[in-house]
Amino acid sequence: MEREKPGWKSIPIGGNLLDPGSSTKYKTGDWRTFKPVIDQKKCTKCLICWIDCPEPCILRTETGVEIDYSYCKGCGICAVECPVKAIAMVEE
Repeated sequence: MEREKPGWKSIPIGGNLLDPGSSTKYKTGDWRTFKPVIDQKKCTKCLICWIDCPEPCILRTETGVEIDYSYCKGCGICAVECPVKAIAMVEE
């Protein structure tokens, strides 16, 4: 005898976030297989990588940009969007 599967209306809502801004508590950098590495000699400091990063792990510094590997998931968007190809994805 087959049981009827529950419909979407009967499934409880998930993902309850009780603390606003709690994403900084969870370091998600261990998820990646490839990490972005910036060649500072090629970098023109245009900040396109900083704008397009879905996780705000690219940091603006006095010397240019750096990557906070504690939160970088290795998606590679920064490397694809860099107009001078100053960012390379390197296997960890």
